[in-house]
Amino acid sequence: MKYNTLGTSGLEVSEIALGCMSLPEDPKQAGAIIDEAMDNGVTYFDTADFYGKGKNEEIVGGALGNRRKDIILASKVGNEWSEDSDEVKWNPTKAYIKEQIHNSLRRLKTDYLDLYQLHGGMISDNSEETIEAFEELKKEGLIRAYGISSIRPNVIRRFLNNSEIASIMMQYSLLDRRPEEFLPEIGQTGRSVVARGSLAKGLLTAEGFTRAEKMGDYLQYGPDQLTATLKKLSAIHDNIHALALHSVLSDSTVAAAVTGASSPGQLHETLLAYQQTVTAQQVEEAKKATRLDRYEQHRD
Repeated sequence: MKYNTLGTSGLEVSEIALGCMSLPEDPKQAGAIIDEAMDNGVTYFDTADFYGKGKNEEIVGGALGNRRKDIILASKVGNEWSEDSDEVKWNPTKAYIKEQIHNSLRRLKTDYLDLYQLHGGMISDNSEETIEAFEELKKEGLIRAYGISSIRPNVIRRFLNNSEIASIMMQYSLLDRRPEEFLPEIGQTGRSVVARGSLAKGLLTAEGFTRAEKMGDYLQYGPDQLTATLKKLSAIHDNIHALALHSVLSDSTVAAAVTGASSPGQLHETLLAYQQTVTAQQVEEAKKATRLDRYEQHRD
């Protein structure tokens, strides 16, 4: 496993991170996945207070136990949910963030977070207030670094220019290359990108063709184009899973790829794929075989 520094934070994170959203609710099953991850050098675990209305944080906290000091633990805040309904409000206020950190810490059974991320963001937000909240949490020792999870260019630029964020979580894969427009700009500021969705809902795995039949289209790919693209990628490397991971990680701005797993076997497949050799030429061919789209909204 390779480890990279997360932006300007000084935190060292494993290139493969475990996205905890898809962990089973059964503690033993979730623990088995986390054990598999840690046994193979994964030290970066990402969750959010919104996942399962706090249940996911509880599962992660219980599964980690006394190994908390050995890992980089990240969570997210900003989605205010109701215990009694499906209603969700966006709340990036200072008061809410500073209240919710204590709930997350309690559920995760820890007294600090390595990385606390704003789980979204809009240009209409009072970002100065949001940034102030994160900065105060750093001074109070409750978080070591903060970042945002966003695919909105105008929000990303605002935080790049006006805050000390360490990282930006963005959906990035061979089938969604929109972040590439901004990777140089982000990298020049010393910040990192954390890639989510790098396997494109399983399309970029051994089950890709089966999933494509069920899904039909994906983003700007229609059914025929999606199938044709998967065939091209499969011809470039005999393990499309490996090609997907290494293509995303080939850019030095990307510190880690966050991948989910609902079983130890599923995680094991990702770790095996990561250990495969993928050449720079194969990455270049994969880029030629896929679309390079731009974000069309939220640019101003």
